[in-house]
Amino acid sequence: MQEIKCPKCGEVFKVDEMGYAAIVKQVRDHEFSKEMEARVGQMAREKESAVKIARAEMENAYKDTLAQNAMEQLELEGKLRAAENEKQLAVERALSQKDKELAAKEKQIYEMTAQMETDRRETILNEKSLRESYEHQLKMKDDLISYYKDFKARQSTKMLGENLEQHCEIEFNRLRATGFQNAYFEKDNDARTGSKGDYIFREYDESGLEFISIMFEMKNEADQTVTKHKNEDFFKELDKDRREKKCEYAVLVTMLEADNELYNSGIVDVSHKYEKMYVIRPQFFIPLITILRNAARNSLQVRQELAVIRSQNIDISHFEEDMNDFKEKFSRNYRLASEKFHKAIEEIDKTIDHLQKTKEALLSSENNLRLANSKAEDLSIKKLTRNNPTMAAKFAELQQE
Repeated sequence: MQEIKCPKCGEVFKVDEMGYAAIVKQVRDHEFSKEMEARVGQMAREKESAVKIARAEMENAYKDTLAQNAMEQLELEGKLRAAENEKQLAVERALSQKDKELAAKEKQIYEMTAQMETDRRETILNEKSLRESYEHQLKMKDDLISYYKDFKARQSTKMLGENLEQHCEIEFNRLRATGFQNAYFEKDNDARTGSKGDYIFREYDESGLEFISIMFEMKNEADQTVTKHKNEDFFKELDKDRREKKCEYAVLVTMLEADNELYNSGIVDVSHKYEKMYVIRPQFFIPLITILRNAARNSLQVRQELAVIRSQNIDISHFEEDMNDFKEKFSRNYRLASEKFHKAIEEIDKTIDHLQKTKEALLSSENNLRLANSKAEDLSIKKLTRNNPTMAAKFAELQQE
């Protein structure tokens, strides 16, 4: 039996083991329940506290996260604004650079167009001037040809020859007073030997000593003459007249063989066939006299001394040899000079041919200038950027903005 004392009244009573066990169980169950309730309440309070703490921590973390996100957003917005500003500045710089390039290109195009227009106008003026000059020259030439054809058609062969003689005589008389004061130039009227030339030229120094003499023969021929003569047909007779009239030189002034380039090139030396003989066109009449008389003047002192020696009956064989030597050297030098003269005439012909080619080039340049002007007028920004991807992209961006 077990004794159990009541805690309230103090009465002691006995209970068996089963009752004791039941009482203990009851007490334990009550204490357990009470303890469990206390524990549950404590756990509930702890849970609520933990929840409050967790909630506070979560709210703080959320606030921190929001603050961090706000800072990151502000930083991102700053970066975006900086990037946008940089992009805007880059676009503005690109546009400014492209504007400058376009302005430069437009200026260059304008200057090129202006220069081409100036060149075109100068070309037109030069072409017009050349055309007018050539047309004037051609007209003068055609008029002169027509005049001479008509003139020759109305004259006999004898009159043609006489007109050439008159031309040479007029040309000489123009210079007689200033350049040939001591010269003689007259028709050869002495036919005692059976023949005579046309004109004889002789010149003297102040003492009356003759230092040059030339036998001239003038030959012309009408275009309609059936039998055409050649210049060499008259060489033999001219050389005979020179010797008979004791002249030093013989000169044939001729209009024969008008298409022969040899006689058209200038002064022709034919002394390889006949001694001291030359063939010229009328325009070389005065130049040839000047060349021969200037060369003869160089030997004038020798001639004067020779005349004095002859007047004193002194042996002059060596002087005559020297004189002949001088004449041979002069003839050789003159031939060399004549060759150079012919070469100069050839160069002049080449120059004329070059000028003709220049004229043709100027005429063809007008078409090229016209094409260049058309291309300049057809030039546009679109065509300039057609093969330039960078420029095309920049203009596309501008159009989109």
